[in-house]
Amino acid sequence: MKSLLLILTTALTLVGCASQGPSHIALNPEVPAITVQTETELPVALETIDTRSANFIVRFNDGDKAARLVSPTEAPRVQMDQVFRQGFTQAGYRIDPSAVNHMQIQLEQLLTDVDESTFGFEANSQVIINVIAKNANQELTKRYRAKGLLKGPLGADFATLELEMNKLIGELTRDIINDPELNQFIQQ
Repeated sequence: MKSLLLILTTALTLVGCASQGPSHIALNPEVPAITVQTETELPVALETIDTRSANFIVRFNDGDKAARLVSPTEAPRVQMDQVFRQGFTQAGYRIDPSAVNHMQIQLEQLLTDVDESTFGFEANSQVIINVIAKNANQELTKRYRAKGLLKGPLGADFATLELEMNKLIGELTRDIINDPELNQFIQQ
């Protein structure tokens, strides 16, 4: 009888833990392939800010029930700032806070909406980054957007969601750093 009670208690505990799932997701954006953009090391000031209205990056929607929100393990602004600093350095720029040319990277949206059903899931991811570049005479504002769609059987796997978000961030980072119009503007 005691062993049956122990097995039943253990099973209920495991079911309770399994239904909760992780509460954080780990992003690990990496510096993408960068093309050298300038022959001389140009100074540029770089600032990354997070303008999102909420901190979560994954929202699990389950019909009429309250959505389950998943936050990042580390602030995306800090991670993105590091990636952009390394990327623009590889592109030939020198990051200098006192430089005349200034770029502000605004993380506007970083979200994956997951809709789960009995037979599978659909995850829609969207990343939006605004870049405001200023030189001595002008200002250039550009919006960059990346979207992704994942579908699969059963429930959404955190590792798959992380890979998709990191892939989208990498694509967007590459597009921004290698953007000919942005680089031409910075070099004026």
